[in-house]
Amino acid sequence: MHALAFPARVSLWLDLIRWDRPAGWLLLLWPTLSALWMAAGGFPGWHLVAVFTAGTILMRSAGCCVNDVADREFDRHVERTARRPVTRGAIGVREALLLGAVLALAAFALVLTTNPPTIALSFAALAVAVAYPYAKRFVSMPQAVLGVAFSFGIPMAFAAVRGEGLALGAAALAQAVPWPAWALLVSNLFWVLAYDTEYAMVDRNDDLKIGIRTSAITLGRHDVAAVMAFYALHLASWTLLGLLLGFGWGLLLGVAAAAAQAAWHHRLIRQREREGCFRAFRLNHWLGFALFAGVALESAVRSVP
Repeated sequence: MHALAFPARVSLWLDLIRWDRPAGWLLLLWPTLSALWMAAGGFPGWHLVAVFTAGTILMRSAGCCVNDVADREFDRHVERTARRPVTRGAIGVREALLLGAVLALAAFALVLTTNPPTIALSFAALAVAVAYPYAKRFVSMPQAVLGVAFSFGIPMAFAAVRGEGLALGAAALAQAVPWPAWALLVSNLFWVLAYDTEYAMVDRNDDLKIGIRTSAITLGRHDVAAVMAFYALHLASWTLLGLLLGFGWGLLLGVAAAAAQAAWHHRLIRQREREGCFRAFRLNHWLGFALFAGVALESAVRSVP
């Protein structure tokens, strides 16, 4: 295993971090960029866009390393995951964790170019990300833990925009991250519950056999209705909070496009077929893009003299 040539090892590392499947990091990226624009009231500057885009990709990649190590025994019994590099023994546990640590440190180096409140929040984000892979052993809906992990870019984005010049401390953090930012995190959590329940529906039969806990199993025959309720809660709360933060027609246009996609996803998942559920999950990043595009478009129009 360790005698492979360097290009072959790199190929395995890219497989480990799902480099050929960008949907995972796009699901984190769009709400984070939306939060940057909302916090800044418009374009936040190229430095923050670059930091959060690269940081999102790096942390999602690091999360894949930790997740695959934590789930390696379970993944052997799931059709979709049985050939992952750690699961099949092509990459050792130590190597996978070392790669994950390097990626996380690279992301942290980017965070160090921001400000103390953002740096402080990055530690909480890391803790939640590391905890998620183990949540499915103890929590009936581990997707909620994932929702917090996948939404933490929102308060970090607010801190990066509004925390300039602030020192580290509770008062500074409260000033940099006002309550609407935390409310946006909760709103985004509902979206994560929607798309990750679709994802869990794909593996439901395998997960039942091996004793994994997921929202698809917990919700049972109410899974499809719950997914649509999660979409509705996300879009309704996101709209209200976006309006509160000063966005209008662009936000509403993006929400309308996202709602149309959510309605289409109902058609994909209503029969609970693996292919349809997996397709709905994989295409969810377009829903997040629609919300971001509406906010960014409105900001761009406003800036035209």
